[in-house]
Amino acid sequence: MKILAIIASPRGMKGNTGRLLEEVLTGVREYGAEEEIISLSAMKVQPCVGCDVCHSTGICSIKDDYEAIKEKLLACDGFILASPNYIFSVTAQMKALFDRCNGLIHCMALEGKYAAMVETSGGGEDEEVISYMNRFANTLGATSVGGVGSPMIGVRLFPDEPVLFEKAHALGRDLCQSIADKREFPDQKLFHDAFRERMSGLVDFMQEYWVFERGYWQKKRNQKV
Repeated sequence: MKILAIIASPRGMKGNTGRLLEEVLTGVREYGAEEEIISLSAMKVQPCVGCDVCHSTGICSIKDDYEAIKEKLLACDGFILASPNYIFSVTAQMKALFDRCNGLIHCMALEGKYAAMVETSGGGEDEEVISYMNRFANTLGATSVGGVGSPMIGVRLFPDEPVLFEKAHALGRDLCQSIADKREFPDQKLFHDAFRERMSGLVDFMQEYWVFERGYWQKKRNQKV
């Protein structure tokens, strides 16, 4: 079982988000899964330029690290998204990655995979950012097992650390167990069903221009016949 962790803190694993992610990965290791960490601060992921090339070829036209990250997402069993709360949202580094994933979203290409979220903040409102990352994972076709977030009280220090860290360990274990059990979340299944209809319809409408995505959906439909 392979778990991919993507951290979007400009400080990489040295910041508060990295500290909390370490505890989630402790739970992953306790389960016995393999982990890999991608720090976006050490990668080059440029903003999407809206050229639409990925929709027709399946490959982004920008020559940076995005395609390598995409391949790791497609190959993993589960993934963790970790970001500080920057003005009530994810960091610019994470948002750039999200925008570049639009082709994966149109195809819901991570269907069958599971995800977990990690977030830290200076002053709270953690759930807003966790919810946003959960929704992003769902639009990829993945199922979220939840998230863990916290404000900080110092550098790499959190309130009620024993309780928070045990919650983080449990999240890591739950991510792995959900993969093993192929756990179902009825509310997310409803979202997936509705979003699948929306995306396949959008691709059908744009079929003249979105050749790769049209072929992707046709192949999925044929596999179900």
